[in-house]
Amino acid sequence: MAAHEASPGVVASLCRKLKEPTTSLQQKYRVLFSLRNIKGDASHAAMLQGLEDESALFRHEVAFCLGQRQDPAAIQTLESILRDTAEHPMVRHEAGEALGAIGSPACIPPLRDHAADGCLEVAQTCQLALQRIEFLEGHEPCDPGAPQRYLSVDPTPPAPAATPTPALAATLLDDGARIFDRYRALFALRDRGGEEALEALAGAFASSSALLKHEVAYVLGQMQDARAVACLKRVLGDAGEAAMVRHEAAEALGAIADRACLALLQQYTEDAEPIVADSCIVALDMLEFEQSGGFQYADDGAVAT
Repeated sequence: MAAHEASPGVVASLCRKLKEPTTSLQQKYRVLFSLRNIKGDASHAAMLQGLEDESALFRHEVAFCLGQRQDPAAIQTLESILRDTAEHPMVRHEAGEALGAIGSPACIPPLRDHAADGCLEVAQTCQLALQRIEFLEGHEPCDPGAPQRYLSVDPTPPAPAATPTPALAATLLDDGARIFDRYRALFALRDRGGEEALEALAGAFASSSALLKHEVAYVLGQMQDARAVACLKRVLGDAGEAAMVRHEAAEALGAIADRACLALLQQYTEDAEPIVADSCIVALDMLEFEQSGGFQYADDGAVAT
């Protein structure tokens, strides 16, 4: 959804809800998504409050939203998160991705500094971000021939729209290919949609890259195609899978909103991995929202009376 104006009272109300100790995790998500879409310094400052939250999942979502806004005012904060090796790796990864989404010259030094980070997922994220910035210096962000169904700022542009689906699938599934090229194939398959694309995306869960697999789960949630439910349920139920992958699988199931997923999501709200448990709580709220036919998963900022 495009950014819009909001009154100071609405932003102040959202900020209070974000900081209130009794606000549930799923309510915080709705508040955050509202703030992400409100223009101005006040909403930016309110979002930064979320970085103090005890939930690593929520902090990572704040970093993601800062990147989606593409506001250079967030660069210093995101750089601090990326450099903080005591922070959860998933939060640091999201800070690196957000710097790539903003893409200004000031984003390059911290990304270079962590392109060989001790955490593989952080290192790969910074490499992707640097490659995105370099690519966009000489190319348009979108292929004019590609469909524009999704409004997210993606870690890479999609591969050219004319690329045949089998070629995209081959690149996506090739563990020896550059991760930048695999991501481009991933987003092109998302944009194309259909059964053949879904089969290729599901096949990528056999990859050795947790970073790639987490992005596959994310785009399956964007596509909201019920045919992806079976593979996402398997990923969520695999305790040996990386938490960042299982987390995205849970939230994708919430976005697809198949009521057959209710019991599974409820089961994993008690998962031993907090990232996964919290994701299932949020996913259940998303599922309820999608089932209700609501317009936007967000909080309208109304002041309680």
